[in-house]
Amino acid sequence: MQTQRKDMEGKVAFITGAGSGIGKAAALLLAKEGAKVVALSRTQDEVDQTVDEIKKVGGQGIAIAADISSPDDMQRAYTEVERQYGRLDIVFANAGINGVWAPIDELEPEEWNKTINVNLTGTFLTVKYALPMLKRQGGSIIITASVNGTRIFSNTGATAYSSTKAAQVAFTKMAALELAKHRIRVNVVCPGAIETNIEESTEKRDIEQEKEPVEFPEGKIPLTDGKPGTSEQVADLVLFLASDRSSHITGTPIWIDGAESLIMG
Repeated sequence: MQTQRKDMEGKVAFITGAGSGIGKAAALLLAKEGAKVVALSRTQDEVDQTVDEIKKVGGQGIAIAADISSPDDMQRAYTEVERQYGRLDIVFANAGINGVWAPIDELEPEEWNKTINVNLTGTFLTVKYALPMLKRQGGSIIITASVNGTRIFSNTGATAYSSTKAAQVAFTKMAALELAKHRIRVNVVCPGAIETNIEESTEKRDIEQEKEPVEFPEGKIPLTDGKPGTSEQVADLVLFLASDRSSHITGTPIWIDGAESLIMG
């Protein structure tokens, strides 16, 4: 009996923020579908754990610790991909931070700069240094943005974060046109409320005094009566965008939020 070919067989996928949440879920799913996964995070222990889980289910992968906002770190990471695998087909620029959420007049310049450097400059560097390998045979770039800054503007204090997320959508569209001639597709996913640990690292300061009062009695996520989505649901979307099943889709933002942003915007 002939076994069915897996969607990612023979492909190499580079995933940032792969130590937890959406990045980890995507790393495990793409590996299960046959991809060799390069899992990257700032924390070595986290990505080691991700790669251990990949290997336990018969997949292949390597773990790299790096800061996505550092050009030196990202060049070093892609040099390692070239050395280990000699090719690259998929880039999932997923890593990011919520940063500090505070009223504009209280948000410190260094807090603003940190969010911009990680979320926006980090996305740029992740894509920039991937291109020499991607251009050889084409491929797929997927970027994680958010409903914030793209459809939702009511989360008071999230000015820096939302600015980076809006900019990622613009970056995606510009890159999609520029890279089309190289058969490189670029798309962006915009998750709503997803069960991950990013919320735990968010510092919120004095935002209640600025918040506009809005109440949704049935919960903010119509499709699930308020229950958040899962990292695995986002990973399914990433798999689709990484695969040839989305071969004519590029420059496209896709919201995955159970209609949350349609009532929250």
